[in-house]
Amino acid sequence: MTTTAREDRKPGPHRTAPDAGPPVTPPPKLRRRPGLVVAAVVVTALGCLLGAWAWNATTSTEEVLAATKTIHRGEVITADDIRRIRISRDPALEPLPASAYDEIVGQRAALDISAGGLITTESTTDAPMPPEGQSIVGISLTPAQVPALPMHGGDKVRIIVTPAANGDAPTGVPQFTAAEVVYTAIDETTGNTVVNVLVPYADASVLAARAATGNVALILDSGAQ
Repeated sequence: MTTTAREDRKPGPHRTAPDAGPPVTPPPKLRRRPGLVVAAVVVTALGCLLGAWAWNATTSTEEVLAATKTIHRGEVITADDIRRIRISRDPALEPLPASAYDEIVGQRAALDISAGGLITTESTTDAPMPPEGQSIVGISLTPAQVPALPMHGGDKVRIIVTPAANGDAPTGVPQFTAAEVVYTAIDETTGNTVVNVLVPYADASVLAARAATGNVALILDSGAQ
């Protein structure tokens, strides 16, 4: 029995359908994640805030002058004594601007300026040191002749006459001289404290002669006196 071509193509009881291949998976649906969107907004806002803070910090600072080391009263200020620094603006502070650098160099310190201290209009003077009618006298004192306290420019002191080796106090001269400290230093050779004091011109020679004998002592007085 012959069959037609159409009948040959029909699947019989033991025939299987041709392989149709793996099933096609539909593309995944994109899911919106609100948390990520919020995080992105927060990060962007923080970036804007940080940028604004950095800009504000930069524009609210100013370049001023400060001491690179301690400058004692009366000393001539050199180019190595001061530097330019940048600080935040503060209405309570009135430091000299960095543009005044050349004007300050060559002037004298009107008071003791600590290392790192800001330079102000009160810090310097172009007046000569010592002032007219006054003199500076240097006195070398042992630890027993000077208070064990730091002294600064402007401190009020008295240089007292002390008994000589024979126990007699000198006569015919004032028993003390009132003076003002200009600055102090330690003599590395002797260990003595060298105190430079400002006194009236008329008292300078007497004080210098007295200090040369070594029979003196220094008293630190209150600045309110």
